[in-house]
Amino acid sequence: MSQSTTPALPVTFRPGRTRAILLTMGLAMFVVITAVAMMLERLGPGERASFVFTAALLSGVLVLLSRPKVVADEDGVTVVNITRTRRLAWAEILKVNLRPGDPWVFLDLSDGTSLPALGIQPGIAKESAIRDARALRALADSRGTSAETR
Repeated sequence: MSQSTTPALPVTFRPGRTRAILLTMGLAMFVVITAVAMMLERLGPGERASFVFTAALLSGVLVLLSRPKVVADEDGVTVVNITRTRRLAWAEILKVNLRPGDPWVFLDLSDGTSLPALGIQPGIAKESAIRDARALRALADSRGTSAETR
């Protein structure tokens, strides 16, 4: 791919449909569990609070699961996974991989490790994930170590 087919920077890749479903389910679950807690007449204030706390905890887990994204800018890539964020310079990314059956993109790094990038995952939107992985690969190829050797 040539640099002219790479997306304009900055660009954010995230699983939009998966995120929408997770956030919608989190909100719905919170509302339903809280409503049930308020409708049960036998519950005391402490028990109702524990229902609401449990609903908030479950919703919080779904919010964390909806957090992943990959943000590419002129200086590099920020990978936001469920609980960790890592900033990478373009030169650190040797290869962008999304092989058949992979749950998400993996970045092969110059230190010999591989970093999962959960922001590009083929779960619900396979075509979109493939397109995003190709775009990130083109950006890495045009700005990373392979561009420096030209």
